[in-house]
Amino acid sequence: MSIDRIVMAFAGTVILASLALTFLVHPNFWWLTAFVGANMLQAAFTGFCPLATILKKIGAKPGVAFN
Repeated sequence: MSIDRIVMAFAGTVILASLALTFLVHPNFWWLTAFVGANMLQAAFTGFCPLATILKKIGAKPGVAFN
């Protein structure tokens, strides 16, 4: 699996988990959803993604978006 797909799968998982936590545990978990969304938005414009950098260092296969 390429870095691009791993990043998208991880972001989607964190967003869904934080939404579930918002409804089941505490309403302030929506801040985690907002953080992930803001990070995805800035990555679209800058090309910088902290998770992609970590995955590149541990040897994940590069994709098109984060190389």
